[in-house]
Amino acid sequence: MDRYALGVIGFLATVGLLTFASVRFGLGRLPGDMVIDRGSFYFYLPITTSILVSLLLSLFLWLVNR
Repeated sequence: MDRYALGVIGFLATVGLLTFASVRFGLGRLPGDMVIDRGSFYFYLPITTSILVSLLLSLFLWLVNR
């Protein structure tokens, strides 16, 4: 494997772990996150969580590139 593949795998593993850990802090259950549960059908659309994560990531990258 080359460095690029290892970097992508590491990035995906980190995102997966952060996603799993974020549930403990209430992310994914914010007002504005849509959940439709109808028997055997379950649909989840984390609108508010996505916006919050995007803002935090943008702020972090802005601070790093300063």
